[in-house]
Amino acid sequence: MKYSSITKCVITAAICASVCSCNKKGFTLQPITDFKVETIKPQNVSLNSSYPVTIKGKQDIEIRPQVSGFIVELCVDEGATVKKGQTLFRIDPVQYEAAVESAKAAVESAKAAVATARLASENKNELYKRNIISDFERQSAENSLKSAEATLLQREADLVRAQQNLSFTKVTSPSDGIVGSIPYRRGSLVGPTNATPLTVVSDISEMYAYFSMTEKELLKYNRQYGNTNNIISKMPKLKLRLSDGSLYDGEGTIETISGVVDPVTGSITVRASFKNADRLLRSGSTGVVLFPYVEENAITIPQSISYEIQDKRYVYVLNADSTVTNTEISTLNIDDGKTFVVTEGLKSGDQVVVEGIPSLKDGMKINPIKE
Repeated sequence: MKYSSITKCVITAAICASVCSCNKKGFTLQPITDFKVETIKPQNVSLNSSYPVTIKGKQDIEIRPQVSGFIVELCVDEGATVKKGQTLFRIDPVQYEAAVESAKAAVESAKAAVATARLASENKNELYKRNIISDFERQSAENSLKSAEATLLQREADLVRAQQNLSFTKVTSPSDGIVGSIPYRRGSLVGPTNATPLTVVSDISEMYAYFSMTEKELLKYNRQYGNTNNIISKMPKLKLRLSDGSLYDGEGTIETISGVVDPVTGSITVRASFKNADRLLRSGSTGVVLFPYVEENAITIPQSISYEIQDKRYVYVLNADSTVTNTEISTLNIDDGKTFVVTEGLKSGDQVVVEGIPSLKDGMKINPIKE
């Protein structure tokens, strides 16, 4: 194969360029890149301990009938807001109305018997004063009067009981609150012996949040504040994170701390209260209570300077020879979503790389730029 002189020149130039390129690659060092670093300085940090809570109403009152009968009317529906004394159910009152009328008649009959016995007693007293009858007859008349009066009292008590039973056919709410589920409907036969209540009325003007605190945590607060009463009075206000992740507007206060440690879990039950004027919280809800405290001399880093591999978190620490080492750390979340509190892996005075993290490699040499 024959080549022209121009072609030969082009091939020769390409070969020379290739050789020069290989030589350059073999002998040129990688450039050292600038990276910003920061020195770790401990500081006091406001943190939140979080505890899962179960939320209950101030009162969850089971509504049970005090008389037996068929439900003839449901006056409220599930989830309704009710006031104290408001009628919730009506039980068939016919038999109880009849009982009241019968009791009234018995009272009137007893009153007539008392009046007759009184006349007889007064007559016997006059005859006794004239020595016409014996003391036995006079005393017998007085005893008959007392017996009639006692019978009247009994009949009046029966009337009160009958009237009370009649009033029980209107099942009313014992407090302000929210009506729960209603398992019995119109036509259902109910009575005091029913295992399931007619409904539950929850007083949710104030809500109780129950959570567990470890014995170790309680001991820390005991040393810090003193006895239990001092702990309750000096504890900071609590915040409540709802099940959707949002924060509840109102703040809560700790009201009670159980005096018994659960031997199985080693925990102590704590109750906090939250005002619920807007009725946003409902009995049976769940959430997380946030307990604020100050961590002294804490090591904090921006979340952005760390990276995660297989559920482990790392940062790049600058060495004395300007190389970097990927260092595993243990962290706590601060509630701002931007910062970590480092509990293990870093110490005061360490220098960490704060930018260009994806381009770094373990052992890589950099030119540190301090902010």
